[in-house]
Amino acid sequence: MPDQGRPSGRKDMRLVALVVLLLSLVACGQQQNSDIQAQAPQQYYQWKLVTSWPKNFPGLGMAPERFAERVNQMSGGRLTITVYGAGDLVPAFEVFDAVSQGTAEMGHSAAYYWKGKVPAAQFFTTIPFGMNAQEMNSWLRYGGGLALWSELYAPFGIKPLPGGNTGVQMGGWFNKEIRSLEDFKGLKMRLPGLGGEVISRLGGVPVTLPGRELFTALQTGAIDATEWVGPYNDLAFGLHKAASYYYYPGWHEPGTNLEFLINQQAFDALPSDLQAILTNAAEGVNQDMLDEYTMRNIEALDALVNDHGIKLRKFPDEVLDALRNTAEQVITEQAATDPQMKRVYDSYMTFYRGVRRYHKVSEEAYNEARDSLYRD
Repeated sequence: MPDQGRPSGRKDMRLVALVVLLLSLVACGQQQNSDIQAQAPQQYYQWKLVTSWPKNFPGLGMAPERFAERVNQMSGGRLTITVYGAGDLVPAFEVFDAVSQGTAEMGHSAAYYWKGKVPAAQFFTTIPFGMNAQEMNSWLRYGGGLALWSELYAPFGIKPLPGGNTGVQMGGWFNKEIRSLEDFKGLKMRLPGLGGEVISRLGGVPVTLPGRELFTALQTGAIDATEWVGPYNDLAFGLHKAASYYYYPGWHEPGTNLEFLINQQAFDALPSDLQAILTNAAEGVNQDMLDEYTMRNIEALDALVNDHGIKLRKFPDEVLDALRNTAEQVITEQAATDPQMKRVYDSYMTFYRGVRRYHKVSEEAYNEARDSLYRD
């Protein structure tokens, strides 16, 4: 009975041939689709980025420039970004509105400048005696901070991203010594955010000015004191020529987080790969700024002390205690009056308490052990 298997074999061979033919047709179709996609013209985008800093200003002003360079390189030129310094396209304190209204697709600034619009935004720059740069980055990325930040800006059509951190700042430049709390009374000081509220409670007069106006205001006596960032930027502005006393620590800004603001509608119009490029470029610049400030501040402080003879002073313990107690009062009172701020405050403080416990047995314990071995 050997012939009985032949028809079945022929059917199997025809079935295999049919399957092979179908697979070939599918592969051919996929290749044709790939060829069509490869031949399709790519869309190019040109964006504007406005900032609150002078064009190409060291540190702060270079972050958006480096961001634009990264985006251009990673996108192969499909997304190019032109950076405008403060006042070139819009004033320094109108960056938020410019991005919200679509005048520019992006901005680079500091969230505490918008406290009049969004009181809780101050937490996303820094708060007095709050978290340092390492802690702030961790809260934003893994502690729920960025999600809350995005909720705050959503009604304005803005997507926020961390845009660099200066690290712990200096306490500021003063035209007289600070020996006690009495020295704050009537003191006109450029100090934005919650820090300004604190010195106001202590009898001072907080003033908000853009960076480019600080030297003249301090030199002419329009203000009695100012803070900006730290040695790197302060030396570049020449603030040591307008005041002799340089105080530390920067109680008001222990880890100042900057921000990229992106017009949400413009972001949503981008293909997914360009969206990913924007977010990854921002992450890279966020770390790059902190790294640069750490190195440049070392060099600049040495120059200020050794070459320019500035008087480096630590705030008296009595003053720091009063500043800390007043800051706690200001922050808790404001959080109690604004529901959004209360949500952000609760998240911030929960993370803050946890990281303080951990850092007491890690970072702080190590620093104490290290300092006992290596003393200058």
